[in-house]
Amino acid sequence: MGRCGFARLDAARLRAPANALALVLAVAFALLPVLARAQGSKVSSAPELARAIETLEPGEWVWAPEVAPDGPVLVFVDLSRQIALVYRNGVRIGATTVSTGKPGHATPTGVFTILQKDAKHRSSTYNNAPMPYQQRLTWDGVALHAGGLPGYPESHGCVHLPYNFARELFAATELGVTVVIEGDAQHHLETSGNALLSPFDDAGQAIAYHPLRPGEQFHWTPNIAREGPVSVIVSKLDQRIVVLRGGKEIGRSVARIRDADPGSHVITQIVREGKPHWVFVGMAGHEEEEGRAIDEALLNRVEMPRQFYRDLNAVIGPGTTVLVTNSRVGAGTWDHLTVIEAIHPHAVPEGG
Repeated sequence: MGRCGFARLDAARLRAPANALALVLAVAFALLPVLARAQGSKVSSAPELARAIETLEPGEWVWAPEVAPDGPVLVFVDLSRQIALVYRNGVRIGATTVSTGKPGHATPTGVFTILQKDAKHRSSTYNNAPMPYQQRLTWDGVALHAGGLPGYPESHGCVHLPYNFARELFAATELGVTVVIEGDAQHHLETSGNALLSPFDDAGQAIAYHPLRPGEQFHWTPNIAREGPVSVIVSKLDQRIVVLRGGKEIGRSVARIRDADPGSHVITQIVREGKPHWVFVGMAGHEEEEGRAIDEALLNRVEMPRQFYRDLNAVIGPGTTVLVTNSRVGAGTWDHLTVIEAIHPHAVPEGG
């Protein structure tokens, strides 16, 4: 055992089934190639690129659905910075530049739900203009869809997305998914942080994260979400481990993570021959790792409090996803936003 109440995840303990996660957290730090900087397609998707959202040029985007393959989806559109972020199970899986409403056609702020989806939609207001992968937010014409991206607000109120990003997002959402729109397109304020965790829950309400107090090693509150997919985030930058279930944070702990590589990896638990195994997910940029079993070699690169380790092992199982990343796992505070009620339409004009 390590000092200060920490459990060192040594090789001997791996023989017990409960220690399977230890193996995952350690080996994730092996063979981490530096991520390419190309953007604009699935092969460029990496959480670190999303974390550096300020560097995206108009039309650029990142998409990493393997980071959280299941769970509630939330879309956050930041008008001030002309970006959109996509979260699943409380973890960011995508980021993109957008173009929103120009002066006189401002995109409304608030909490919306996706009311209608049409991959081949055309506008009945703007000369039958194509609006690929349209996802309607209001019955008076505001929607997410593929459109022009000049680098500034130029739409008639809709949120324009890169074409391929709009297609990926369309496939990831369903009717009723929450979309939060916040900020001021005419005043480019820094309103959204770079934390990997969603600032809102799947109902669009601000999440009250509780960072560890000075001297506090961990907290564990599984009753916040009794069921749902489990995601574990290991932040090398913050030296923290965060556990989410059903999109809600149920645990957070200090950790000792000895690895300086800036790369990200995703690992998941599967069942082979009736037994649980941890394997790499071949996320974009690391396709060659798909299905590779975890090796014991670098086990001692992560330590965590013993009780947190026990609690964590009690909730993991087949389908649990572990993301090892240099992204931060903090979260800022957000003002309450008006909830827009989804009323049934009498007439459905189109935005642009």
